[in-house]
Amino acid sequence: MTVTPSSPYSEQPGRIMSREMAEQPDVLRRILDVGAPRIRRTAEEVAAKRPRFVLLTARGTSDHAALYAKYLLEVRLGLPCGLTSMSTTTAYSAKPDLRDVLVITVSQSGGSPDLVASTQAAREAGAVTLAVTNNPDSPLAAVSEHHIDILAGPEKALPATKTYTASLLALYLFVEGLRGGDGAQAGALPGLAADLLARQEEIRALAARYRFAERMVITSRGYGYPTAKEAALKLMETSYIPALAYSGADLLHGPLAMVDNISPVIAVVTDGRGGEALQPVLDRLRGRGADLVVIGPKAQVEQASAGFVLPTEDVAEELQPILEIIPLQLLAYEVTIARGQDPDAPRALAKVTETR
Repeated sequence: MTVTPSSPYSEQPGRIMSREMAEQPDVLRRILDVGAPRIRRTAEEVAAKRPRFVLLTARGTSDHAALYAKYLLEVRLGLPCGLTSMSTTTAYSAKPDLRDVLVITVSQSGGSPDLVASTQAAREAGAVTLAVTNNPDSPLAAVSEHHIDILAGPEKALPATKTYTASLLALYLFVEGLRGGDGAQAGALPGLAADLLARQEEIRALAARYRFAERMVITSRGYGYPTAKEAALKLMETSYIPALAYSGADLLHGPLAMVDNISPVIAVVTDGRGGEALQPVLDRLRGRGADLVVIGPKAQVEQASAGFVLPTEDVAEELQPILEIIPLQLLAYEVTIARGQDPDAPRALAKVTETR
């Protein structure tokens, strides 16, 4: 989906978001070609300090990237992880003992005061601190002991797209570096991402289902759960449709009651153990007559009301989230355009959210 002066995307609302989505294959390739050696060196330096626990700090889209890293660290390395509550230090002035703890702070801009303050406090409490940002000159990078540049280039659209997939890949390479791997299996991602972006017409047809939706439910399990949360955020901030993201397990603990035959449900089905764990949830949703759309393997899409087939063959389960989110970014874009709104200019939002 290359944007040119003659492209319809250059003359309509959403052209900035469209252009930045289209840059993702190049960004992924840049990380693999340029960023990977630097990320590996950083991982070696951190691994030498033998952290016993990991805390992940982030907001918004970056929080979903941090959740992805939590799955990677716990599954691939067996390291216990937690997502921090920044207010414990920024509002309550708590002083936890963070010796031998790795604190990873993920932020596109690296400029939010609470992220900077909590990372500074973590470093003073003895933590090994790592910032993952798109801005090596940011305040967050300055207060962190280590930094990873996701190399996404300037992102001007308010909905983050290329910085999300770039963060996922950078975090994947970092975790692989911690375990002594080279991340070579990620080499196919840029080409696969380009193939997905070329299927915009499929997504446009799918978006017609949601033009008048009053609410949506998005569900997944395992590595796909961060994708569900990020997809819900993209839909809410661009089209203003209330989109609720649930782990499949949590969906069965009560929220399933609100699903009926007019409630759109999107299931992100990874090809692997997460998808297997989600299967009973899919069966229950079909049993309730839900309007079920599947983003995932062909066999799962064929059993749903509609869907989008992902190229999961020979793609490791832990890498699939980097591809899963792309059709959902496109879906948020197309639904927003269909509803007569501009995804480049969501109301009440700023590019850098300065929480404290």
